[in-house]
Amino acid sequence: MTMKGWRLLPLLASTVLLLSACSSAPGPSTAPQPGQSGSSLSGAIVDQRWNLLLVGTDERISMPETPFFSIANNGKVSGHDGCNRFSGEVTLGENQRIEFSQLATTRMACPQMADAKRVTDMLETAYRYLIDHDRLVFFGPDSRVLGGWREGN
Repeated sequence: MTMKGWRLLPLLASTVLLLSACSSAPGPSTAPQPGQSGSSLSGAIVDQRWNLLLVGTDERISMPETPFFSIANNGKVSGHDGCNRFSGEVTLGENQRIEFSQLATTRMACPQMADAKRVTDMLETAYRYLIDHDRLVFFGPDSRVLGGWREGN
């Protein structure tokens, strides 16, 4: 593990504890299903560009273009996986639930196709999220950290 990975480990451990503590607390639903007439998403995750920071708990990947995504208030997601552009839909629910669906990508070949697939797999597997300042962490259904993102421009 890299030195930066060791420094992130306490943050990720506290994030997991915080998420598990919050998961049983009821909260208001932040969004209806995308595509419903008049529905609108809101919250810190919406209308913000998120740039890939880490895959898993400590792995940085180097791509020609930094992977990113943004979620519009109409429930649409768009971004770039490092090789290809993608779009789809997002549903936000109670207790920081998130579900990406109907992801479609362009089909350009690049040397880092495996890493690009890891980025889109992270989105498709995301079950919960947590925002800590300018960081966004995705967790799988098993509460495993899938990766982290940082607010971008």
